Amino acid sequence: MGAMVSVIAVYPGTFDPVTNGHTDLIGRAVNLFETVIVAIAANPAKTPLFDLRQRVLMAQQILSDFDNVEVCGFSGLLVDYARQRHARVILRGLRAVSDFEFEMQLASMNRKLDHSIETVFMTPGDETSFISSSLVKEIALHGGDVSQFVHKSIAAQLKNIKDSL
Repeated sequence: MGAMVSVIAVYPGTFDPVTNGHTDLIGRAVNLFETVIVAIAANPAKTPLFDLRQRVLMAQQILSDFDNVEVCGFSGLLVDYARQRHARVILRGLRAVSDFEFEMQLASMNRKLDHSIETVFMTPGDETSFISSSLVKEIALHGGDVSQFVHKSIAAQLKNIKDSL
């Protein structure tokens, strides 16, 4: 058996906002990888509710208890970013079968772009498997309580946005 290698993983996403599903996955990933870089995509095509700076700050605040987690914003190709950060793994969460086809396509494309970077899929815990940022935003913007799906500071920020509309 080979010796344990120190591996850097990049966990990319829009994180608009970070949910308890994301933090659950990160909390388990930190035990598998030397460093987990939460790479927040600028992703203007998705017109995020929170701008990149806000999303990075929220994630940094919520994930500050993890010693081996780093939060960064990025734009451009994910494999280029992973290469710059010397990451050997792209970490992706699979919530449901419906995510699978798209995620397989991404993983295959990323492998074609750089075969030295592997995609690793993790599944959410049962209690967070149904949470998505878009559902959380929709509930919050319609005045619903999202406190069980996101960190309390994010729930408060979503409420402020709702109240200012």
